[in-house]
Amino acid sequence: MLSSRVSVFAVVGLAVTVLSGQTRPAQPQARPLAREQAALNRVLDDFDRFYDARLTAQGIVGASIIVLHDHRTLHQRVFGFADLAARRPVDADTIFHWASITKTLTGIAIMQLRDRGRLSLDDPIVQYLPELREVHNPFGPMEAITLRMLMSHTSGFRMATWPWGGDEAWQPHEPLHWSQLVAMMPYTKIEFPPGSKYSYSNPGIVFLGRVIELLTTDDYEVYIDKNILKPLEMHRTYFDTTPYHLLPDRSHSYYWKNGAPVEARFDHNTGITVSNGGLNAPLTDMAKYMDFLIGNPERRAIYDGVLSRSSLEEMWTPVAAVEGGQDGGARIGLSFFLEEHGGMPFVAHSGGQNAFISHFYVNVDRRIAYVAAFNTVAEPVGPDGRGNTRQLDRDIRDYLVRNVIPVVAPR
Repeated sequence: MLSSRVSVFAVVGLAVTVLSGQTRPAQPQARPLAREQAALNRVLDDFDRFYDARLTAQGIVGASIIVLHDHRTLHQRVFGFADLAARRPVDADTIFHWASITKTLTGIAIMQLRDRGRLSLDDPIVQYLPELREVHNPFGPMEAITLRMLMSHTSGFRMATWPWGGDEAWQPHEPLHWSQLVAMMPYTKIEFPPGSKYSYSNPGIVFLGRVIELLTTDDYEVYIDKNILKPLEMHRTYFDTTPYHLLPDRSHSYYWKNGAPVEARFDHNTGITVSNGGLNAPLTDMAKYMDFLIGNPERRAIYDGVLSRSSLEEMWTPVAAVEGGQDGGARIGLSFFLEEHGGMPFVAHSGGQNAFISHFYVNVDRRIAYVAAFNTVAEPVGPDGRGNTRQLDRDIRDYLVRNVIPVVAPR
């Protein structure tokens, strides 16, 4: 399977890269810095071998991962094909779909509006969306459900965005219009007492996106572009269908079925659910987002203009335990997950939609982060023998936590 390394030593936000292959010039061992670089090179070589072997065994068509440390992109690995039929390889510019990682941008936008006095996190959602009064709440009035609950997935709304179709080729991938959601509100119920526990909810984030639109009079995509993407210089990031000039870099996606990869819908539209999962970007843009989350003193004025550090840290304050998941002990904050791996705390979020799988992990104290994307999914394990991509994602995380992060960013 096609794969290559991009070792990038560039301050995030500057378009200066150094490409290196698998063979490096000999390092002068007498110098301590050269010895450290040689040790790091060996660690990254070992990771590349692990990464390629696991993705090959998994049947992944295409993937990429990027690791940041100290506000620099330390390492990027690309693998396989962005378009299997055309044999177009994944490269540093390949654009992946990030699905539910979009939710973190929606949360940041809500905090921006809170910090500017436009709303309170404890406002009831029906204050902005009176249509939700039609939802059946057997536990009390709908006024009990707040914006904070929607951000922390403790509101009681169901998980599925749209459980009525979308699985046929002729159907929209997601509903396209707010009126479609409103029409189904009398057929929607609250599943548990609001605020009593965590339960992941896609509709709740769609409702937050609607609040952003109503308060700002911008389309969701326009607001996020103006107030988050442009300040962070994420110029190749966009929502839903791809601009014409970026189509050559857009990745296709694949499901394993009957022993072979089958292409999913290409360049799909998330419609009215865009605030829940419409984000598309290359990993180089996502690296800029990771630097914002880590916090960069040299870019503090710009980053604080997007969202103050204190507000970000407020989002990373635990609200509820995440029960029944694969990551024991995980907690939810406001739009971000809080996890611990190898004794290290991480701010994290994953995405999964239309055969794309993605994840990011940020450790602020060690100033390190990574973001990974795959364009292939086979869940659950089936007769084709392909395991699930989520397990692969966890295996890569565990390898990095055990073998790379302690070398790159020791305490």
